[in-house]
This record gives sequence, C-alpha cells and structure tokens, in this order.
Amino acid sequence: MEPKPTPPARDAYDAVIVGGGHNGLVAAAYLALAGRRVLVLERLPHTGGAAVSTRPFAGVDARLSRYSYLVSLLPRKIVRELRLPFDVRKRTISSYTPALRGEHATGLLVDGSDPARTRDSFVRLTGSDRDFEAWESFYGMTQRAAGRIFPTLTEPLPSRAELRERVDDETAWRALFEEPLGATVEDLFQDDLVRGVVLTDGLIGTFADAHDPELPQNRCFLYHVIGGGTGDWNVPVGGMGAFTDALADVARAAGAEIVTGHEATGIATDGTRAEVRYRSADGVEGTLGARQVLVNAAPEALDRLLGREPAERAEGAQLKVNMVLRRLPELRDRTVDPREAFAGTFHIAEGYGQLADAYREAAAGRLPSRPPSEIYCHSLTDPSILGGDLAARGHHTLTLFGLHTPARLFEHDHDAVLAELLRSTLDELDAHLAEPIADCLATDADGRPCIEAKSPLDLERELRLPGGNIFHRELAFPYAGETTGRWGVETEHPNVLLCGAGAVRGGGVSGVPGHNAAMAALGR
Repeated sequence: MEPKPTPPARDAYDAVIVGGGHNGLVAAAYLALAGRRVLVLERLPHTGGAAVSTRPFAGVDARLSRYSYLVSLLPRKIVRELRLPFDVRKRTISSYTPALRGEHATGLLVDGSDPARTRDSFVRLTGSDRDFEAWESFYGMTQRAAGRIFPTLTEPLPSRAELRERVDDETAWRALFEEPLGATVEDLFQDDLVRGVVLTDGLIGTFADAHDPELPQNRCFLYHVIGGGTGDWNVPVGGMGAFTDALADVARAAGAEIVTGHEATGIATDGTRAEVRYRSADGVEGTLGARQVLVNAAPEALDRLLGREPAERAEGAQLKVNMVLRRLPELRDRTVDPREAFAGTFHIAEGYGQLADAYREAAAGRLPSRPPSEIYCHSLTDPSILGGDLAARGHHTLTLFGLHTPARLFEHDHDAVLAELLRSTLDELDAHLAEPIADCLATDADGRPCIEAKSPLDLERELRLPGGNIFHRELAFPYAGETTGRWGVETEHPNVLLCGAGAVRGGGVSGVPGHNAAMAALGR
C-alpha cells in the first residue's frame, strides 16, 4: 500500500524525477544509493505507471498485471545492483498457434525445452520439417545476436559501426537492421502460419506493414528477441506490481522521497539549475528547486513541461483485455492440452496473410474484420496472483493483446467501436475453442463477467501514454544517431534528462532508460 502523500519539501534537491513509473523508480534508487537527494513526483495516487497489479473485478481476489504483463528486457544487472527482491519464471511453452485447415483443427506448438516435440508439430502442420529447420536456424541467429546486443543496453551508446562490429554477423545485421522484416520472413519460411508467428514480434504495439522501408517493424522485432540475451519472455512472480513495489521500497530505503498525488506542471531551467512546478490532487500548487530533472514521461509530455508544442505526435495500436476464468476452455485441436496451449503465447488470427489484411483494413480507417491478437495465462506459471481458493477451484487469468488497432479508429464513438472490436476479437478466439470463452468467464460480486478491455485512448486517458503508445514514441535502434548523447537520454538542456520509454533503448518493462538516465546524471 502506498504511504499517504505528503507535500514535498521546498528546498533544493539534487534531482527531481517526474513520474513514478518503473523507470523513474529505477533512476531514483540508483541516485539515492549514490547519496543524491532525490524526489519523485507522481500524478497518480500510486507508483508503478503501466507496470502495476490490481484487482479490477469486485469481489474477485485475482491480482492482475493490468497493463504491461511480461518481462524480457529487464537486465539482471539492475536487479542485482539494486538488490531487488523480485524474480521471474520461464514459461514452459513458447507459443501455440491454432489453425483450421479445411474442417480440420490443428496448430503449431513451440516447446522451448523439447525441440523434437516442436519438430513433430511443424511436420504435422506443414507436411515437412523444412520450416522447422529454418526456424531453428533463424532463432539460433537471433539468439547469438541477442547475446552480443543485450549487454550494450546498459552501457554508453555504441555507434552504428561499433554495434555492427559487436554483432559480428553480416547475415544477422542485414536481417535485423537493414532489410524489411517481411523480406526475411518470406525468404526463409514457406508456411503462412509460421510466417505470421515470426512476424508478430515486429508488430506488438507497432502499427506497421511487414515491408515498411522505414523499418519500425524491425526495431520492434529486435527488442522482442534480444531480451536477457536469450529473447525469452518471462512471467513476473507476484505480478507486475511486485516489481514496482520492490523498486519503490528500495528507493525509499535508500533515502528517496516519493510523493504521489502530485503532478508536475512545468519545468524551467538555465542548464545548471531547474525549477519544477507542481499541483497536488487537491489543487495546491508549488515550485521545487533542483540541480537536475529526470522526466519519466513521453517526449511529448516533456515538450509541454518546457512550455512548447510537441515536436511529434505518437499513436498506439493495440487492444488490451484482461479476464478471469472459472476454467480454461477446451480446444478444437484435441492434440493439445489447454494448460499447455495457454501457458505460452496463444496466437489468434495471426497468419501472415491475416496480419497483412488487418493492417490494410486499419490503414484504410476500418477495424480489422478478423482482428489479430495473442493471449497468455499468467496463473498457469505463477498461481500466487490468485487469492483465496481461486486456484484450487480451477480459476485462471487471461491476458489478451490485440494488434493493428490504431488510436485513430476510436476517435469517433469510442465505446461502440471498442465493444465491436472486443466482440470480433473474441469471435476469432472462439473459432478455435470447443466452447465459447464467454461460458468460461468468472463473474464478479455483482454477477458481471470478469472481462475488461482497454483501447489506446483508454491508455492515454489513464496513463498519459500519448495516443496510447506503449513505447511513448517509435522505437529506435540501440545505437547512437546524430542527435543522441552518450547515454541516449540527453536533451538540449544539460540538466534535463529523459528517463522513460521514449529514450533511446526505451520501451518495454526494462528499467534500462532509468538506469541510463541515472548514469548520465552521475556523470558516468
């Protein structure tokens, strides 16, 4: 539980951190441990930002990771150096993708611990082991690149040439950094479903065509395959809130002040000293002095805090759905146990052609007729998020993340559009189930189904994510550009740093921009 908000002191701080999301808390912990006097200002009544756990359904003791939900990019270095009492668990299954081949229900099961089983699944789906061999070769290549790229995320930014030399694999460099992801996928894989499973990692929260020459899909894909040096996506034990609660505790124990219910409203700086204006939830306004300001908010928000119009407008493109079930649904594909199918990433309507169709429809201003999405079940890997006897009674949580639903589609008649999208998304899921998902939903204390859906505009309203963009803006390749500083967090003001997802090497639950902003603030 968050301590009761208290007004911040009025005298100068070494650093004021705007925003108490996970990156702001990482920065606060590092700076406080280095002996700096640190204040965190958080608009909401709690810390955590998008990395929080909550019980959204009345009377149902299930602590859901409401927004962000898996961990890949968090370096163990940060966990170790901050001595965080936090852990993750590896999922037993990488992914399952159901498919209907004529009237026959089948699917692709990728078991990360059993290559022979995965090969059998490829053969059963595609009729040969060609795509399996290509899969093993491709992801072997990305894993080797991950092992070389991931450690650089918490080092000063390398140049493009330095990172290329570090990767030391021209085939990997070309596939990840130079050629559109779609070209690589089409060259290596034959089966449409296999192609789609590969492509999805380039489209999470990123509205792009597989062949976009500007390569936003490649940048998104890169961050999805380098995490931890392995590309594994892991389950946060205790839910995402366990991570940010631990961060807040460490920061406070080191001496950082964290004040919730206080929103930063402006920043003035001469490059050496800064003033941060704020307003409390009850309307009290004040000004704080600081040597440095670290902004754990989007670049658009930083522009407004500095009193200027934003230089760019971000847009998110996802649907987030949380559910609590009385039981896992049975599948039409009887060869797979639902406890395995939902333990990893369960892909829905994510064939290569389906993804292309959905992108074209959304780009033309229409909801995808067959919206693509993916699901996972946290409680299969970590039942600790279920209180009482829910686990014993067979209850489970499901998290669904939809693709190719840009914010612009919700600007008119938001609620009706969201309801239509949720219905059609669940219809796509139901096509692969032996029973409707609605029949499996638990009910809350008022008898309502335990399901909630969030559009990009909901995320903008609740979390101040610009246009609902979960990365704050388009992701950048993890090397220095013409205007980036030593750590990728610098702004035109020497004492104002960006420590949120919009920094170079930001995005995802990583703590990386928080770490890097702290290193820049400490002059390292």
